[in-house]
Amino acid sequence: MRLPLSLVLLLLAHESVLALTPHKRHYSTHDYYVLEHHPNAGASLAECAQNLGVEVVGQAGELKDFWVVRTAKRNSQFDTRDTEDGVLRRYEELKTRAASSLTSRSEDALQSRRVASSVKYLARQELRKREKRAPPPILPGSPQNAESSESVAQRLHILDPEFPKQWHLVNNEYPQHMMNVTRLWEEGITGKGVITGLIDDGLDYNSDDLAENFWAEGSYDYNEHKDLPTPLLFDDHHGTRCAGQIAAAKNNVCGMGIAYESKVAGLRILSGPISDIDESAALNYGFQNTSIYSCSWGPPDNGKAMEGPNYLIQKAMVNGIVHGRNGKGSVFVFASGNGGRNGDQCNFDGYTNSIFSVTVASVDYRGLHPDYSEPCAANMVVAYSSGSGNHIVTTDVGKNKCAYTHGGTSAAAPNAAGVFALALSVRSDLTWRDIQHLCVRTAWLINPDDPDWEQTAVGRKYSYKYGYGSINGYEFVKAAQKWELVKPQGWIDMPIVQINGGTMDAFKTGSGGEMIDSDGVQSTMEVTQAMLQQNNFEKLEHITVKVWITHTRRGDVSVELTSPNGVKSILASKRFQDSSDEGFPGWTFMTVKHWDENPIGKWTLKVSDQDNDEEGYVLGWTMTLWGSVVDPAKAKEYVLPMLDHSLPPNKLEDKHSTDSSTSTTSSVASTKILPKPTVALPTDHGHAQGEASKPAFPEQTPTTTPVADVETSSTPNPTPDEGWFSDLGNLVTNQFWVFIAAGAVVAFGVSAGLFFWRRAVNRRKNYESLPAGDDMAMNSMGRRAGPGSRELYDAFGEVSDDDDADEHTGLRPNAPVNNPGLQYHSGFLDDDDPSTAAGITPRDQRYRDEPDHPATTPAPPSAVPATHADERPHSPTGSGESHDGSWEHASETR
Repeated sequence: MRLPLSLVLLLLAHESVLALTPHKRHYSTHDYYVLEHHPNAGASLAECAQNLGVEVVGQAGELKDFWVVRTAKRNSQFDTRDTEDGVLRRYEELKTRAASSLTSRSEDALQSRRVASSVKYLARQELRKREKRAPPPILPGSPQNAESSESVAQRLHILDPEFPKQWHLVNNEYPQHMMNVTRLWEEGITGKGVITGLIDDGLDYNSDDLAENFWAEGSYDYNEHKDLPTPLLFDDHHGTRCAGQIAAAKNNVCGMGIAYESKVAGLRILSGPISDIDESAALNYGFQNTSIYSCSWGPPDNGKAMEGPNYLIQKAMVNGIVHGRNGKGSVFVFASGNGGRNGDQCNFDGYTNSIFSVTVASVDYRGLHPDYSEPCAANMVVAYSSGSGNHIVTTDVGKNKCAYTHGGTSAAAPNAAGVFALALSVRSDLTWRDIQHLCVRTAWLINPDDPDWEQTAVGRKYSYKYGYGSINGYEFVKAAQKWELVKPQGWIDMPIVQINGGTMDAFKTGSGGEMIDSDGVQSTMEVTQAMLQQNNFEKLEHITVKVWITHTRRGDVSVELTSPNGVKSILASKRFQDSSDEGFPGWTFMTVKHWDENPIGKWTLKVSDQDNDEEGYVLGWTMTLWGSVVDPAKAKEYVLPMLDHSLPPNKLEDKHSTDSSTSTTSSVASTKILPKPTVALPTDHGHAQGEASKPAFPEQTPTTTPVADVETSSTPNPTPDEGWFSDLGNLVTNQFWVFIAAGAVVAFGVSAGLFFWRRAVNRRKNYESLPAGDDMAMNSMGRRAGPGSRELYDAFGEVSDDDDADEHTGLRPNAPVNNPGLQYHSGFLDDDDPSTAAGITPRDQRYRDEPDHPATTPAPPSAVPATHADERPHSPTGSGESHDGSWEHASETR
């Protein structure tokens, strides 16, 4: 009897055995699919596979009831049948027979019903490639003053030779701008016991800097389907560099990592084509031991793509935050994107636009916003990276090799991940949402005079460029040690609003809706106290907004959400390179700008057309509020619903339903590219011009002043979404302003010509009116004899209230200035600085980018003296010369 019993046990354990290890894919010989099996619906997994004509390969990563199945490819040379997918065709036939009433009692129909109800999801897998978000390298050589870093190295017995060049750890020139972790090291907080997974292009575990901190058990190569994530391609250095930022050991090799005694694992997906199932498996690989997943990649940052994770990958992220780390949740860290120069925004990236991600943008070593870093309402914090002449120095591929040209938002994300590793080493019970709360509450407000900062309803400052500010390692970890864990997550799904009967089918074809005219389209929905009580909802965190919009040029559309307290989130702004005619077919935006705000009242969605040269319609929208519950005992586990982008959605699909009878869906995963971060980052990212004086979205209407905690000031300040003459900053990149500038020049020329012509005519009239023989001295004619300032105003179409108005403007030489609020210098028409030309802000009160003497140690931000608003940043060499732009390699990570 032992043999049959063993056989029975083997059969019972078959599905568990299939889930033990990933299986190598053979896409050249087989087609692969992912099948979600409902085990209690009547048909076994084997019966489903038999009816679909597929072979079960194994479990889909850590996703319960998701299975990888395959079928042999047909040889197209000998098989001339149509190219329709046979597996999906059989699945559709099963569903048709199951729904047929003609054969409802036949055995075939009963079996079809069992199988159709047991297959909740079926999708074909296609290979794709993700884009790294990192910079190509350039020649090293940025000057460093090693005095402060040498002092730290001596006190902490640091022998790493490149430590003095790691300004993000100890910034000798701008000491207020660094990750601020060395004091934690002095207290023995170094990241022990925490594992970070680098989902990237591999990790050089043979590097002397990483070998002792490499976690092999949590590593896997999904490109080659083997255990160790060995870098193989010439540009497979991005993952190693990011890993060095986190966990490079304290030794005599290169530099140090922020959490230099933590562990790192490598999950290789960026070095070749990869399917959705492998990407989703990577996001969950070893998720009971691995705490943090650092992801410096995403869709292309070209300013025209709009792409996010599909159902399978979203399912993996939800699985991670619900079940990872024994229920505390995986911490997903995503780089915001390097498409700033392309006008890209991270709200068009479904990975950074997710509530499950900590989205991290860049700030350079002077604390300025580098122009490659993407702004959006999903940015939570910024961390230090390349720009203004400096890069991140870290580990490189090789036994004892360093990288000197790392950067981009690709480097900002692992810097933040390193701080999270330090925090989890002292508070391993922190959940994924606790990490986000700590980001919001401890981020440092940098460049407080930047017009992009806005006050939220609870009195915090928020910026689309900086999020809630720069992550400060010491403050973050110290707050974490005293932090009281947040209550479980809760949410409220608002009803879907259909505007003028707007609908959209499964093929993204829309009808009805309201046309977007010059005034835009506005729609409101109201949140009540009863809704909060019914949903056990206490405090607000994220808001997601799903929209259905058709438009012949998507890049012209802007989308704004305004809260009952008057706080506005810009969810989409103009993207000059986005000419797609697909609109927003059920696209979901996310904003963190309303964190802790009271949500009760009317929320307003406004959709505008920035150019009005194309046509678009708003079909409908909905909103979900995410936050914490009132009563933890009544908290529910979040279950990702089947994705349905039709309007109205399939009534059989209940949002966030836990009902096991969810209807079946078939789909084909589209072929996409996962480009490396090296592709998108500008080649001069290390010398990217930093700024702290521009609003992220200057073309948008100004925000309404929040009701709570309003600060008043006698000094006029531009709003973050408007700014003083804000679009002049885009004069080169925005063709619209080029035409405006050209028109202004022409108008000035015509006006000047009319002015001089009138002066000549008046002079002739004055001379002709004198009687013969009469003499009159020219100086006796006074200012009426020639064109005074009033005539100059008249030439530009301005009308003075009285004949002496020019004396009050101070335009004439030596004229008394009676109105100090309106002052012009003698060359006001030629002034390059709009704020100076308008006399808006005194010179000694305007924001300065850097001190007058960069060689000296800068004062704290509050003590930095002001200077002229448009001063050019100083070269790191102090010469003011730009670098020659030569590069060491062809590409690098972001």
